[in-house]
Amino acid sequence: MRNVQQTVGNMADKLKTAFIGSIDEQGYPNIKAMLQPSKREGIKEFYFSTNTSSMRVKQFMNDDKACIYFCDRRFFRGVMLRGTMEVLTDIESKSMIWHEGDTMYYPKGVTDPDYCVLKFTAVSGRFYSNFRSEDFEIDSL
Repeated sequence: MRNVQQTVGNMADKLKTAFIGSIDEQGYPNIKAMLQPSKREGIKEFYFSTNTSSMRVKQFMNDDKACIYFCDRRFFRGVMLRGTMEVLTDIESKSMIWHEGDTMYYPKGVTDPDYCVLKFTAVSGRFYSNFRSEDFEIDSL
């Protein structure tokens, strides 16, 4: 697929919502709406902030398989990226994506124990547009 990196990158940057998928304790998939990624490196690595105490964090610590999905309703297209999710609690990772207004969610600031970073690393994806889907491998782009 031509320009997949640019198209997916633009979707990740412009859309205000990302959906993340995890696997629960019974092996069933779960999906959750999140704010757009705080940072990304190409379309391979995406960083989200979340509560350490959240159900998703527990699920990712138990099973790191994950997906993220971006949906552009205006153009009726979407992309799902498959990969793994790491839970990062070190101060360097937390500081890297910290924003001034984040104290609304994490009142103790960047060192708040209920603040962590989810790092998603993509291995493959599926892009839907113009009534067709295409699979792709991240490392082959």
